[in-house]
Amino acid sequence: MSIATERKSALISDYATKKGDTGSPEVQVALLTERINNLTEHFKTHVKDNHSRRGLLKMVSQRRSLLNYVKDRDEPRYKTLIERLGIRR
Repeated sequence: MSIATERKSALISDYATKKGDTGSPEVQVALLTERINNLTEHFKTHVKDNHSRRGLLKMVSQRRSLLNYVKDRDEPRYKTLIERLGIRR
């Protein structure tokens, strides 16, 4: 499940730390969260799609690693990020 170009650029502009920022952990976590949410909706109708489920687990793991990185570097930044995205920990 890919993200529409308009939605992706909106997410990048919302979570960017500076102009032209596409690689900061905040942007990466926001994009992964959007893809994870899309796949979660996909699984409500396609329960036996195990190939996509494997990709979902890889994305969740990658997001967890990025969140751990942000948490180690700057705890308040981590807390605001998970609040903005609605991720429970």
